[in-house]
Amino acid sequence: MFDPPHPGETLKELYLDPLDLTISAAARALNMTRSALSEIVNSRRGISPSVAIKLAKAFGGTAESWLHQQADFDLWQQTQTYNADDVEVIHAA
Repeated sequence: MFDPPHPGETLKELYLDPLDLTISAAARALNMTRSALSEIVNSRRGISPSVAIKLAKAFGGTAESWLHQQADFDLWQQTQTYNADDVEVIHAA
């Protein structure tokens, strides 16, 4: 697995910057607070299913693709600090 980008980074690089959209303008269009969108764009907040639906409608793609980006990012981050040494292997009888 590689180090996947946070969906906020994708949002900024593929949509906000090329469209010259400010976080405030995008937040208004998405019907969310500027602070919430800013936290997403700056990788300090994950996207929820409802935000994924909003992003898919506003910018394209599917809600599933936005959520997959979030899941990939979250899993990568967790694998950097947690190795499951505290878990026993269970074998079928």
